[in-house]
Amino acid sequence: MSNYSELAARTVAARARLLATPVIGRALRGEVTRELYLAFLAQAYHHVRHTVPLLMAAGSRLPARHSWLQKEIVHYVQEEQGHDEWILGDIAAAGGDAAAVRRGEPSIETDAMVAYAYDTVMRRNPVAFFGMVYVLEGTSVALAINAADGIQRALGLPGKAFTYLRSHGSLDQEHIGDLERIVDRFDFDLDLPGIVTCARTMFQLYGDVFRSLEPAGQASELLLQGAA
Repeated sequence: MSNYSELAARTVAARARLLATPVIGRALRGEVTRELYLAFLAQAYHHVRHTVPLLMAAGSRLPARHSWLQKEIVHYVQEEQGHDEWILGDIAAAGGDAAAVRRGEPSIETDAMVAYAYDTVMRRNPVAFFGMVYVLEGTSVALAINAADGIQRALGLPGKAFTYLRSHGSLDQEHIGDLERIVDRFDFDLDLPGIVTCARTMFQLYGDVFRSLEPAGQASELLLQGAA
């Protein structure tokens, strides 16, 4: 079995728990409010803005045996630059306050996910960070484009409010093949266990981010019910 297949097999239960998060099901069914979508975008901004710094930190800490990975990380950095600005543009197009999100702080759940990523890069094996890449890109491919269509239909928002979901979903679809090729070059004994650990933890932490969004959706529903 290849490293990538092993990674998928060892994380199947953690992935299933993430995908079973109620708010994800609601998004795919188009059963979301504008407030919930804006809450999602705000937290997405607060973790996506760390993608390039995390990649650069990982690249700076590579041991000599991983020198081949430097050009791959440079490619990732080039691909990921500016995605946080896409999100702010989507927030503005959806009627949110992009400036307030930029100035604001992440939720505890988002902060914990980002902190774990930095800890992985700085204190553990830096290539274990690709466990986070596996989680975020795999989830994006599975959900982003379908969720964007459902949310747009439900809320009647313009297409320019979905730049991040649609563009990121398409890009990540292209990245999956690159990620598989990279993971398969890592050492099975020295690197794969750390990647698996990071991925399992990220599935949990990313699920916590989605679960933290529910109060935004519930509060908006109560307001709508009261108005009726």
